[in-house]
Formats: sequence, structure tokens, C-alpha cells
Amino acid sequence: SSGINAEYGCDSNLTLIKGGGGCQLQEKIVAACGKKMVVIADYRKKSSCLGEQWKKGIPIEVIPMAYIPVMKKLQNYGLDPVLRMAANKAGPVVTDNGNFVIDAKFSAPHNWDLLETKLSRTPGVVETGLFVGYANVAYFGMEDGSVSVLHKPSV
Repeated sequence: SSGINAEYGCDSNLTLIKGGGGCQLQEKIVAACGKKMVVIADYRKKSSCLGEQWKKGIPIEVIPMAYIPVMKKLQNYGLDPVLRMAANKAGPVVTDNGNFVIDAKFSAPHNWDLLETKLSRTPGVVETGLFVGYANVAYFGMEDGSVSVLHKPSV
């Protein structure tokens, strides 16, 4: 089966940032279950480097009791973490799984594969919105109405 998905940022290697709505875990499960992941987005999501267009950082779902130590670790990884606060209620955003979301902003490109490994090995991190190696092809609707296609680079 194939998964068709939108995202918040996509670089030339098809590394994605997704899960801005706080569903990183569910989105990663869906992506991992498919044989092929197809991304559909508009031209504003296409970047040569991750973070050129999407400036809100990598959404990271964390266990509530661990958010402070996780934020300290994220700073050690060169990220600028911010606990996402709810707009219509007091306190942080709570995911469907009862966890918090940290938006980890970055100012420079990283080795995304290495960063994803570090994040997934950080106690308290449930899942990240960094999708490394999942997408096979991306279709971008361009401003002039044309479609730009980006294929997964061969290894």
C-alpha cells in the first residue's frame, strides 16, 4: 500500500518535517506501514535545505514528566526548544496520546539522520516530526500551475 501525505518542509533529499498538528506518532506509523510514501505539497514547502520555508522547527512529542530534561538535551544538540502552548486553553498542547509537543527550532542544517537517531534515543521522546528516508517521491504544485516532481535520491 502507498501513503499520500502532505508536509511542512521537504529538502532535496526528501527529508521531511511533519506533524505540526501534534500527531507525529500516528503519522510516522502510517508512513512506516506503507510500501511507498508519496508527498503532495505546494511550492512553498519545497526547499533545497530543510528549514528554508518552515521556520517553526521540528515538532517532538514528549512524555509530560520529561519535557524539561528533554528540552535541555535538545539545546545540547544545537536546537532551540520551545514547549508548544495551547491557543484556546491554559497550558501546553496535549496530543491525542496525552503527551506534550516541543517545537525544536534550528538555524543551520544538520545531519538529519544522525539528529533523528539522537532524538529517538533521548529518554522521554515519544516521536519526532523529522521523517528521514520515508518519502519516495514528492509532487509540488508550483505557483504557475505546473507540477515539479522530486524523486528519492539513489543511494
